[in-house]
Parts: sequence; C-alpha cells; structure tokens
Amino acid sequence: MLHELVTTLDMDFVLPHGPILGTRRIGWPDEAACTAFAAELALRPGIGDAFIALHGPLGAGKTTFVRHLLRAMGVQGRIKSPTYAVVELYERPGCAISHFDFYRFNDPREWSDAGFRDIFAAPGLKLAEWPEKAAGLLPQPDLALWIEPAEDQSRVVRLEAATPLGLVLIE
Repeated sequence: MLHELVTTLDMDFVLPHGPILGTRRIGWPDEAACTAFAAELALRPGIGDAFIALHGPLGAGKTTFVRHLLRAMGVQGRIKSPTYAVVELYERPGCAISHFDFYRFNDPREWSDAGFRDIFAAPGLKLAEWPEKAAGLLPQPDLALWIEPAEDQSRVVRLEAATPLGLVLIE
C-alpha cells in the first residue's frame, strides 16, 4: 500500500527544481497528528522566511495543514482558503504570511498583475497549494510537502528539502 502511494506521489506531481537535499517521510494517522506536526514546524528557526509548496489531490489536507500551522504561529481570526482569491495575507508580529492556492490559476499575466513577484521577493512565510499550476513562475521552495490520503483516512506525507533552510525545517 505504501509503495503504491509513493509511486502515485512520485508520478503525479513533477516540478522542475534543483536537487533535493533531504527527505523525510511521516504519517498523519489523524488530524491531531497533522496539528502536532504543524505546531512543531512553527517552532523551527527560519520558518518565518520559508517558502513551502504543498502538493496533493483535492481533499488531501493542504488547507487544513496551513490552518494548523498558522494557528501555531499565532494567527488569530478566520483563516480562509484562498481558492477563489488566489492569495490570503496574514500578519503576525515580525512576519508577513502569504497563503496561495493556485488551483484556479490559469493566466501567467495574473502573476505580475497581482503583484505575486513582489510578495515572493519580500521577507515572510509563503505557503503555496497547487504550485504546479504556477510552474515556471515560482521560486524553488525551501520545503515541499507531498500529502497523500490513504484508504483509512490517514495521510502519508513526504517532506523534501531543496535548500539549507528546508533541511532545518525537516530535522
């Protein structure tokens, strides 16, 4: 079963990027495990300036993970899915957070028209769901999470670090 999930993950989502510096596989047997992982990640040095790419099919738990991470980082109020707006912006003391969902992203002109280049050039945490829809426009992520639902409602998660910061995040 795990081999089938890994094969699916490896074949369905291919993004051009540099070499992978490190990988880690974890399981989320339930949402509490996702919450615990998000809380641990929120404490990692450098998280406030990371770019994290989130991969997985519809319903995999990408937005749920982001909500748990932002809560763990101290974001208050409603944390919305940016599916229709493409980006939701959040502030916490000393850290700008941008949550992208490129699922409906169709026109590369949206990238420059919406100021996404400026957001990615500025300091802050960037989280991108469906990054393959903006392939060629996004910088290399520090960390990629490949989330795959299993038949028992658990999740298999592959973490890929593509930068030294990404390595710190997956330790």
